Amino acid sequence: MENRPSWHQYFMEMAYLAGKRSTCLRRHVGAIIVKDNQILSTGYNGAPKHIRHCAITGCLRDQLNVPSGERHELCRGVHAEQNAVIQAAINGTSIRGASLYCTNQPCVICSKILINAEIKTIYISEPYEDKLAQELLAEAEVEMNIVDIDTGILKKLL
Repeated sequence: MENRPSWHQYFMEMAYLAGKRSTCLRRHVGAIIVKDNQILSTGYNGAPKHIRHCAITGCLRDQLNVPSGERHELCRGVHAEQNAVIQAAINGTSIRGASLYCTNQPCVICSKILINAEIKTIYISEPYEDKLAQELLAEAEVEMNIVDIDTGILKKLL
């Protein structure tokens, strides 16, 4: 059974699969919230329900030349992590003490939401340069690890 993925690989691959549903023109991000090796909620980035997607309207951030990682409010989209937390709330699922698997490192806004949602561990595949997000997560004692999706090896980030 040497081809069987580890739990970390499995959940990270699921996060990438969720990200394939993204309607963002810039970045496809997926997130999976897990507790005791059970998936509690999923999310991907894109426009809110009943709102036209950027594929139809165009990317406001591109139109305004907004660099990645800045001015998050100038976007039609909801981040994958936010959508995963929202879906858990809509379905009445407690995520207290759970882990988040996300294709990308959460931004500072998502990090604050995850801290208040009492997510205890974050696993990412792709680091994202956001020092404030890392500082807040470290202060809140939220662990963050990079998952090598090919090997399943973890590298502690926070």
